[in-house]
Amino acid sequence: MKLLLLLAWRNIWRNKRRSILTLLAIVFATFLAIAMRGIQLGTYDVNIRNALQVFSGFMQIQKAGYQSNPSLNKNFKLTPEIVQAVKSHPQVKGYSPRVMADGLISFKDYSQGTAIIGLDPKLEKSTTNIIDKIQEGRFFSADSENEIVVGYKLLKNLKAEIGDEVVILAQGTDGALGNLKFKIVGTVKLGSYEFDAMSAFMKLQNAQELVTMYNRVHAIAISLYKLSDIETVRDELESEISNDKIAVLPWQKVMPDFKQSIEFDNVSGIFFLAILIVIVGFGILNTVLMSVTERFNEFGVTLSIGMKNAKLVILVFIEAGIIALLGILIGNAVGVGINYYLVQNPIEFAGPMAELYAEYGFLPVIRSSLDPMIFINNSSMILLISLIACIYPAVKVYMLEPLKGIRYT
Repeated sequence: MKLLLLLAWRNIWRNKRRSILTLLAIVFATFLAIAMRGIQLGTYDVNIRNALQVFSGFMQIQKAGYQSNPSLNKNFKLTPEIVQAVKSHPQVKGYSPRVMADGLISFKDYSQGTAIIGLDPKLEKSTTNIIDKIQEGRFFSADSENEIVVGYKLLKNLKAEIGDEVVILAQGTDGALGNLKFKIVGTVKLGSYEFDAMSAFMKLQNAQELVTMYNRVHAIAISLYKLSDIETVRDELESEISNDKIAVLPWQKVMPDFKQSIEFDNVSGIFFLAILIVIVGFGILNTVLMSVTERFNEFGVTLSIGMKNAKLVILVFIEAGIIALLGILIGNAVGVGINYYLVQNPIEFAGPMAELYAEYGFLPVIRSSLDPMIFINNSSMILLISLIACIYPAVKVYMLEPLKGIRYT
């Protein structure tokens, strides 16, 4: 084996130009794949965190079946046991109980359907950044009475202004229609057309009074310090609550559309990387095939003096493996540098591009990731495709006969 390694190393540098070009191709493919995948996953992480912190939280506690078919009557009692179970986890950053209902908001001659969202501003501050999304005015405080914050588009549709009083009509859990008068104290811009055109945020107690749901809620939004803790905390909460009528749902089930959009983009990114790696594979195939073909005479002589075809096949794989490993190592070094720089110095868009991102609820930021699996997966794929590319040249070497090799021109 030592002799084969020595022969492989010498054979690689017999044609320095070809070997260097192949090495550079592998280096380029490796660091490009690592950089692209790092940027893709890093940007996903930033935008997932942003989306979860806007409203939904990292996970939610709901009545079983509420997510698939929301109903006013699918609520549960906010017991001290449930609250204690949530607060007992050190991974939990904050939690916020919610009441959600449909209603009709009216101002003078204008009326529109609205999504009523009752929450506790003190608890919400540690759970999401809804309060930071104020566009005009202010957010209602915990001790305020009958104050609401609406989506900025809803305010425009009602032809109202901050400080105006509106009436919200909603059906309660008892079937009766209730109504309350509220003062608009601010507007929010969440980056979602539906939220900005329909949402009306009010104090949790006001919402419970409006829909006759005293001490009952539809969901508890939970925020964590790390995305990676979601499954662990969810499993623990389910066992601690031990109530089959209450479900603990991760963000993927609370926001299925958002999850699908990320998965679709992720598949397109993987497809592009696959094309890149296959192109590199064809380049390696061409290099190895040329290297093998031009040495058929040498192989023929070697076989005629007793060398086994299998050893020549191993030699071909060792040569390709050495070039691939060198290229992968250099490419990883470059990829680490690029990804580290983008982690420390994210690219932030400004102007019209930033406004476009914000309009759809995304952060105008490109950031990378240093997740070890990015380097392991891409390096493994490039090494694998490099070895696969050697199969055809290796078969030709294995089938080579001594006399045909010596006579080959």
